[in-house]
Amino acid sequence: MTSCNVKSKGSPDGTDDAARKVYVAPGEHDEFYAFLSGGFNGQVSVYGMPSGRHLKMIPVFSQHAENGYGYSEESKALLNTTYGNIPWDDLHHPKLSRTDGMADGRFLFVNGNNTPRIARIDLTTFETVETLEIPNSAGNHCSPYPTNNTEYVVAGTRFSVPISDEGGIEDIELEKLNEYYRGSISFIKVDDKSGEMDLEFQILVPGFDYDIANGGKGPSEDWIFFTAYNSEQATTLKEVNASLHDKDFVAAINWKKAAEYVKQGKYREIPAEYFHNKMDKKTHVASSEVKKKVKVISPEECPDIMYLIPTPKSPHGVDVDPSGEFICVSGKLASMVPVHSFSNMLKAIENKDHVDVFESIPILKYESVLAAEVKDIGLGPLHTEFDGKGNAYSSMFVSSEIVKWRLKDFEILDRIPVYYSVGHLMIPGGDTHKPDGKYLVAMNKITKDRYLPTGPELCHSAQLIDISGDKMKMLLDFPTIGEPHYAQAIKADIVAPKSKKIYRLDENEHPHATLKEADTRVERDGNIVRVYMTAIRSHLAPDNIEGIHLGDTVYFHVTNLEQDWDVPHGFAVKGARNAEILIMPGETKTLEWIPTKTGVTPFYCTDFCSALHQEMQGYARVSPEGANVPIKYWLGDPKK
Repeated sequence: MTSCNVKSKGSPDGTDDAARKVYVAPGEHDEFYAFLSGGFNGQVSVYGMPSGRHLKMIPVFSQHAENGYGYSEESKALLNTTYGNIPWDDLHHPKLSRTDGMADGRFLFVNGNNTPRIARIDLTTFETVETLEIPNSAGNHCSPYPTNNTEYVVAGTRFSVPISDEGGIEDIELEKLNEYYRGSISFIKVDDKSGEMDLEFQILVPGFDYDIANGGKGPSEDWIFFTAYNSEQATTLKEVNASLHDKDFVAAINWKKAAEYVKQGKYREIPAEYFHNKMDKKTHVASSEVKKKVKVISPEECPDIMYLIPTPKSPHGVDVDPSGEFICVSGKLASMVPVHSFSNMLKAIENKDHVDVFESIPILKYESVLAAEVKDIGLGPLHTEFDGKGNAYSSMFVSSEIVKWRLKDFEILDRIPVYYSVGHLMIPGGDTHKPDGKYLVAMNKITKDRYLPTGPELCHSAQLIDISGDKMKMLLDFPTIGEPHYAQAIKADIVAPKSKKIYRLDENEHPHATLKEADTRVERDGNIVRVYMTAIRSHLAPDNIEGIHLGDTVYFHVTNLEQDWDVPHGFAVKGARNAEILIMPGETKTLEWIPTKTGVTPFYCTDFCSALHQEMQGYARVSPEGANVPIKYWLGDPKK
């Protein structure tokens, strides 16, 4: 992060001016929260903007040894899938929940790309509270996209696969794969009050690769638009064979009409096993439910829910402008950005201005839907966002630049280089009907010489750009954690006032909570030993335990008795084959320990909590299996 002399009148190269714009004084807060996906680290990183200060890592699809997420008994179930407990995923796209088309700061939805899942993060705690496996999917890249009032979050398949009507993915000869494979688009209902998700139905769609989506706004808010490449339906050497056609498609889906068909009972149910995992708000313990079937509809059986719009070439990003009229598509292999018109699309549908039909889905005439092509925009266009002042900004992966252009006449206004190979870009609210056109964040794939070298593996980067004036100005570089694919940002004053500070002890309904020190104890049930422990500055209770034997499984249920903000306690025991647990004030968490050696084993608090933190420790005695050593425990008084 860059500091500066705030009294400076500015340097000739503008460095001081840039530093002033990102400077947030010690003790002051940033204007925005920015949520950046971590890509292959499976997490979400929270940054303050404009400072670029890293505030928190939110573990979602990957175990996080720092706080025990995915290791603690309470959180393990959030990683359950039909493939088992999967401790990693590839997290690409965060999307904020919406009310009236605007980010409302309640929830953040994110996708797991590898083992298809969607997760919900509660922004009062900044913790993952729900994960939902997506059946009939492979490569959940095109996900998750909320409708304007978060009626649904929508997910599409990147890889089409042979989805069986009997449930599951069929065993098909790969040479015949394209004769059988299909894609699926999942509509996940979101409860208006609780935010809980439920897979309501899926549309089975042609076997293309569905890449990115975005919902309409205003006049187009009943629709959601997907880029679909590999119209060649290639299954090998896709870098060549999926790039043969001059045009692939934007798939336009009328989600309200699809939901109406389902409401009218015009669906089939097929077997589909998938996990739905939820964290209980009162117990703070996650549990899993296995679901067995899913409702499906198809464009063939439900007409007028899906249309294909030819679009050059291998399209990636699809973004709808704040008015809801323009659908801007970035073809990776095109040197221009086609801008489709929603009103033109409706006319083409009404006039049946089709050039062909694919598996019962009308293919609209490109020229009839097109509003304009933004020419000579650069090389490798990927994504577009908007500033709410009539301008669009597109990222160019190959030519490593952000290009500003005008929606009014589709003329290019400005360019700024970024370092290097930008993927997504993000403007706070830039995907809503009222963007905050102050900053743009470019998320870059390559950093090379931008920072001090750290061996062969280098960090990725984000760059903050001032877009408040006519010309774009680079303000700040900051390294990111993992690979940021996309981001969302929201005014801090929408989220911060609702941020929870502690968990109240009198609301703790954890089945193994210990709410006062007098109730601490150790209990044996067969070879299961449960330690009901409390933590408060500066001791653990009990801190001496005997009667544990080889062959036992020990559960330390640790309740943090603190009721003050920012006083967590950690807990670790020597030789535990998992991680520490980090326990927030008023919370109970559980560490499983299977002793493997006899002797005296220390345990301690891992979070520096007070001047006597180092004294916050204890001992567990492990005796041989069958030894005549009874359970005994104490804190200060061995007579207990």
